[in-house]
Amino acid sequence: MSHHRAVALMVLTTLLWSIAGAVSRHLDGAASFEIVFWRSLFSALTLSIGLTVLRGPGLWRGLLRAPWTVWFSGVCWAVMATAFMLAITLTSVANVLISMALGPLITALFARLFLQYRLPARTWVAIAVAGLGIAWMFAQQAGTGLSLTGTLVAMAVPLAGALNFTILQHVGHGPADPLQPMRQDMLPALVIGAVLSSAFTLPLAYPFQASAHDLALLALLGSVQLALPCLLVVRLARELPAAEIALLGLLEVLFGVTWAWLGAGETPPQSTLVGGALVLAALVTNEALALRSAAARQAPLADRAS
Repeated sequence: MSHHRAVALMVLTTLLWSIAGAVSRHLDGAASFEIVFWRSLFSALTLSIGLTVLRGPGLWRGLLRAPWTVWFSGVCWAVMATAFMLAITLTSVANVLISMALGPLITALFARLFLQYRLPARTWVAIAVAGLGIAWMFAQQAGTGLSLTGTLVAMAVPLAGALNFTILQHVGHGPADPLQPMRQDMLPALVIGAVLSSAFTLPLAYPFQASAHDLALLALLGSVQLALPCLLVVRLARELPAAEIALLGLLEVLFGVTWAWLGAGETPPQSTLVGGALVLAALVTNEALALRSAAARQAPLADRAS
């Protein structure tokens, strides 16, 4: 796969992710945990079919013998899927997406704590600036409990995502198991996450109030907005560097806020715009400097090779 095609598919991935807020605003009767249940259930069905086609029937036999890393990743996926849709029902789309945008910085911090990766000074500065942006959002929303609650729930998404990506880095780049000829396949964790999310929210989803119209939209969210882009990003992780994926992933914030404004008439409040500007500025600067540093290190190697 060429680099340009990989970038184009990553942009498509963020575009698919970004429709969740706008689509959820057009639901008739489904709310809160019922939304999470149906979205996760449709995602589990889509992933089960897709991965069975890709991996064959052996996928399910291997799942029963999967190591703790696969199940840990599955729990992280479940927390991400559950917290995201709950937060969407509690606060504005912009608040949720900006809170999620902290993921790359929290991942960098967890990589330092758990994998002993050294963080450059620019990343520490970015963490501080982004923290100020989120603190500003919290301070402005302190008087409106509903919005603050939604933002706090949304923070579970980047936290679980950071733990997930840290374990994926450990599996993909850590010492290989001498008893295993190949590194562990982490794709089944997507199915585990979707099944756990739907199972956890099923008792809380009663009484079901979703209309046929709601079920159609939730099927769209489960398959096109969640399952498909998650499969794509796992594949693209083999083509694009992590810093570039993180930078392109920020497009979800821009796309999502735009969709919510155009498709649901949801204008973000000033506190979100100010706090979000600090978060995005910190992330974009950090990731752009990371790409520039990586390019500078590769240039001498390319010169010697030629």
